Amino acid sequence: MNTPVRTRPQLVERREHAAGSTAYAAGSLLSTGGTGAPDTGTITALRAARRRVHRRRRVLLAALTLLVVGLFLARALLGDYRISFVDGIRMVSGTTIPGASFIFMESTLPRACMAVLAGAAFASAGAAFQSMLRNPLASPDVLGINLGASASAVFAVVLLGWSGTPVAVVAFAGAVAVAAAIHGFAGRGGAATGRMILVGVGLAAVLSSVVHWVLLRADIYRAQDALVWLTGSLGTVSWDEVARLGVVVAVGLPLLTFATRQLGVLGLGDDLATGLGVRAPRLRLAVTALVVLLTASATAVCGPIAFVGFLSGPIARRLTGGRTSVPAAALVGAAMVLAADYLSAYAVPGTAFPVGVVTGLAGAPVLVWLLVAGRRSISEK
Repeated sequence: MNTPVRTRPQLVERREHAAGSTAYAAGSLLSTGGTGAPDTGTITALRAARRRVHRRRRVLLAALTLLVVGLFLARALLGDYRISFVDGIRMVSGTTIPGASFIFMESTLPRACMAVLAGAAFASAGAAFQSMLRNPLASPDVLGINLGASASAVFAVVLLGWSGTPVAVVAFAGAVAVAAAIHGFAGRGGAATGRMILVGVGLAAVLSSVVHWVLLRADIYRAQDALVWLTGSLGTVSWDEVARLGVVVAVGLPLLTFATRQLGVLGLGDDLATGLGVRAPRLRLAVTALVVLLTASATAVCGPIAFVGFLSGPIARRLTGGRTSVPAAALVGAAMVLAADYLSAYAVPGTAFPVGVVTGLAGAPVLVWLLVAGRRSISEK
């Protein structure tokens, strides 16, 4: 049987279908190769459907933004010392209110800002990685990139006795090293995505075992300091750390959003993607670099907040109708961390938990469900 030769309009139509866009699909209907007049009704329906999709996305992003703003105000103003909205504005403007200014400006407000930034960084990185590897398990926290930062920080605290900025630098380097190892061991090509997941999970298991061994041999006080780098915490953030992570998110998030829009073409295969003008290896490397930048920067500041990157992407895709949206995932992640941080501080009176404990309790059952569902789907085939 002869293989039919695909024309350029058909290839363009396939590319836009994979990317989740209908713009070129409408254009391909106009270019029928001279076989007949364009179907005006179909084109009108496609344009109307596209407008509905964009309108739904704008409404969703607006709703998620309002949710994040509401949770941000609740986390910053409602706590052990409740502050009115007007007093909060006055203190941000420079007015000193005895008994409130220090708590608000040095504790609750930077903590709320860090929750937004860290949640957006983890979530956008997770959504992009899941989209690139086309697997809901392929998030940086599951593949061991976060654990690479944690393990490096634990070594620096326990074995070297370091603290402060040097530990954050070592944590960043550890995440980069693990990501480079995963990328190097996985190789290249379309089959590399499956190998990347296996290599990442394997490295995460090895790092977890080594960290536990180090903690068992550590002094009790140093082990307690190191635990922050295993659970994730927002309790000791400063404005300098907020500013550093803010710069990374402001630069990395738009670039990752732009790069992720081309990932749908990779589902057609590397050869066809190259024929359509997308350099698959370069695109994967760029997305991986941005994911590592966001993940490592957030982990170096507040530790690995478990399952934010893992959960935010699927939730955002469900809300957007099955399409990957990095901005939507970032807003979902920010809302998750804000809510989890508030619950960790006030859910149990008199007891405060690290924020990673709350997100871990929420994410672990979902991870088990995905593993069981994947095993069932494989056995049914």
